[in-house]
Amino acid sequence: MSTNPFEKKFTDDSFWKKVTKYAKSAGETALEPALKMYYAAIDADTPMWAKTTIYGALGYFISPIDAIPDITPIVGFTDDIGILCAALAATASHIKDTHVAEAKQKLKQWFS
Repeated sequence: MSTNPFEKKFTDDSFWKKVTKYAKSAGETALEPALKMYYAAIDADTPMWAKTTIYGALGYFISPIDAIPDITPIVGFTDDIGILCAALAATASHIKDTHVAEAKQKLKQWFS
């Protein structure tokens, strides 16, 4: 059983609302690892421990309560990026090329 309180905060709906609302202000640096992990988490091949890690990090990302408020100019997403990068490093062996491609395609839609 997970002890990560942010894992419980994650839902598909809340994830997509946050990333689309803050896409421009969060930037590609924050969104790329979030999207890679999102696509890995919904992949049936990804082991449960990795999904738990990913959902915890994404739950933190979408949570309105975090160490540095996301509305703070420039530095607002630095804590989110740190959490996302740590989770990405822990689960990197389960991020497939298809997950990376899906993330890049979504970023291209938003930033091109």
